Amino acid sequence: MSAKYVFVTGGVVSSLGKGLAAASIGCLLECRGLRVNMMKFDPYLNVDPGTMSPFQHGEVFVTDDGAETDLDLGHYERFTHAPLTRDNNLTTGRIYEQIIMKERRGDYLGKTVQVIPHVTNEIKNAMRKVAANGADVTIVEIGGTVGDIESLPFLEAIRQMRQELGRENTVFVHLTLVPWIAAAQELKTKPTQHSVKELLSIGIQADVLLCRSDFPLPREMKQKIATFCNVEDGAVIGATTLPSIYEVPLNFAKEGVDSLILKYLHKEAPPADLTHWQALIDRIHNPKDEVVIGIVGKYVEYEDSYKSLKEALTHGALAQNLKLKVTWIEAEGLETASPDDRSYESKLEGFDGILVPGGFGKRGIEGMLNAIRYAREKHVPYFGICLGMQTACIEFARNVCGLKGANSSEFDPVPAHRIIYKLRELLGVEEMGGTMRLGAWACQLQPGTLASEAYNGQTEISERHRHRYEFNREYEALLTGAGLRISGSTPDQTYVEIVELPGHPYFLGCQFHPEFKSKPLEPHPLFHRFIRASYEHRVNRGADAIRQPTEAKA
Repeated sequence: MSAKYVFVTGGVVSSLGKGLAAASIGCLLECRGLRVNMMKFDPYLNVDPGTMSPFQHGEVFVTDDGAETDLDLGHYERFTHAPLTRDNNLTTGRIYEQIIMKERRGDYLGKTVQVIPHVTNEIKNAMRKVAANGADVTIVEIGGTVGDIESLPFLEAIRQMRQELGRENTVFVHLTLVPWIAAAQELKTKPTQHSVKELLSIGIQADVLLCRSDFPLPREMKQKIATFCNVEDGAVIGATTLPSIYEVPLNFAKEGVDSLILKYLHKEAPPADLTHWQALIDRIHNPKDEVVIGIVGKYVEYEDSYKSLKEALTHGALAQNLKLKVTWIEAEGLETASPDDRSYESKLEGFDGILVPGGFGKRGIEGMLNAIRYAREKHVPYFGICLGMQTACIEFARNVCGLKGANSSEFDPVPAHRIIYKLRELLGVEEMGGTMRLGAWACQLQPGTLASEAYNGQTEISERHRHRYEFNREYEALLTGAGLRISGSTPDQTYVEIVELPGHPYFLGCQFHPEFKSKPLEPHPLFHRFIRASYEHRVNRGADAIRQPTEAKA
């Protein structure tokens, strides 16, 4: 049986939500009992997003096999159970790197290497490799917009795929913008028409149009778009802006997107079971209360830098029928001139929980340390992820153990007390090439700890990493003697994975990135437990506020 593909492209402008649309299509097909796989092609020349600025590209999503990928793969994993690896995200840079390596080895037997057929063949081979894992349908998203020079090889490759596989095995889904013109007080279809025309000029006729708009499309407008863009009336889908991204699959189901795609692919499937998704949306619209989390980070000006983190917090809140309210706090804004200056505390009051996420570099570290000190001393639930765990260890060493000058060698090459360091520094090994610990690593949990409780008593877990620096176990006895507890380590006891503070409502730091494995219907245990502790802190504060006037009157 031939592999079947859904190709998702975009036009008019970027950031319309191709990744979310592709993930939602995958979600619907999965809910109909089909096995799906997802793939993203990015047209930029970087080999991967690992060295790109978070301010430009957003977060780097990490898969189990250690691939640093585009953040859209996070959408794919949250909405589906597709088995994603480094093969599921390829950039122009990586495609060309592979071709040049083959040319240098002589694989092309002296032929002139060209975009067609060599680049397009490499792209098609990558798609076939992903589809070969047994998926019923493979969904392929092409980054960028139609008309971009850098996207042309990918569009040519999917055009060839239809020629080779036939119409019954390929569907072209095109996402376009239908803007609202305030001065005219109406929606305009011309940008969509031009985008479809541009796609047609390179040989691709769109089968399904997802029309992004802030307002519902009238039936007559859908008919007009269908007529001018040469698609059937039912293939013009209103992709209206919704309060939550988790409503998109239900909206697509209402518009019949999954049925339409299956019809074009000549594929039979049972009706979609969306009861769990509907229950999720009901909780979104009917929360029992809210929980307020302060995130103290380095890249807060651009929220996509922490995309998976924000979603994981949302999952933890929704599981407890709570509305999540997040305040982004620039870490540098919490820095003070001296350790005795506690003026930063006013900026941290009122939060139910405080979280310090991952990051690289020295900027904002002292502000993070102040936030952690506040959470520790005021008994506010604290969750530190990667850098947030490292800074929690440094803060504890400085302010509880009295180790003046305790630091990470990332921020100070010769600190008085090297609490965080590269393991190879002590071994005297010169660093060469990539030095990060990436992908899935096993972690053994200590029984009777907060971490063990959060993971429902599991003794060993697997989580994803993306960092260079580690906890220095030479300081383990000193810090644990003062009250810090190491509740998770690698099975060989080389690396510390989780630290926590007994007697605190919730004070936990983990070296890995749990946000990468959280799903809306399957929230990550650590986020679920953190949100629970934060809400309990909120309730207790409210009870104290009521109790105090009563006590004063008595």
